[in-house]
Amino acid sequence: MRIARFSLNGEPKFGIVDGPELVVLKGHPLVQGYDTTGERVPLKDVKLLAPTIPSKVVCVGKNFADHAGELGLEIHPEPTLFFKPSSSIVGPGDAIVLPAQSKRVELEVELTIVIGQIAKNVSENDALNYVWGFTIANDVTARDLQFSDAQWARSKAFDTFCPLGPWIETEFVPDGQMLESRVDGEVKQQASIGGMLHNIPEIISYVSANMTLLPGDVILTGTPSGIFPIKSGELVECEIEGIGTLINPVV
Repeated sequence: MRIARFSLNGEPKFGIVDGPELVVLKGHPLVQGYDTTGERVPLKDVKLLAPTIPSKVVCVGKNFADHAGELGLEIHPEPTLFFKPSSSIVGPGDAIVLPAQSKRVELEVELTIVIGQIAKNVSENDALNYVWGFTIANDVTARDLQFSDAQWARSKAFDTFCPLGPWIETEFVPDGQMLESRVDGEVKQQASIGGMLHNIPEIISYVSANMTLLPGDVILTGTPSGIFPIKSGELVECEIEGIGTLINPVV
């Protein structure tokens, strides 16, 4: 099931994607379930929003060996965690705004976990029971600032640096699906999620051992090699097999 968050008459709503239409839900599905209003609206007539506004955006760095290698970063036995602020989130079709502070901004396609219930000290065996679904993120990064600052906070945190969407796929089962990024139609990244150093259950368990995850929180699971600078006027696409495509212009 694909759950979209969208704007209808200026009001944010949730709906179930049913082909070219959205079946409108009565409220937030994590609170009120999947009861519908009976209303259906054409998908083409609504503005899709980021599918969740989490209390925190947790990110796993260096989770593909080839990506760590292209940046010259050392790989550690445990997952490397960092954060993006919720103010960096934008939805499908929203612009990625290049900040004046950076001369090199790059794209990073990432499979993203959406948490469905409070998770603390979750075992790897139980981890997937805490997942609402999966979506796509672009972990936009000011690469020059990532290295000049000696830590990653500013380089990852600019407004519009966390596009999310286009929806949450609740039936996605991680099993080697392909992820891909494109700039103006040209493929830049292409890899299987099976290439992750730390898999999905391991990531959820590790993060929940270090902090409490709340419903709607997201975990970005890392990007493969092929990161590429983006420029104003370009169109960035992040696609994951079985979920869909997240598209954002660059300005």
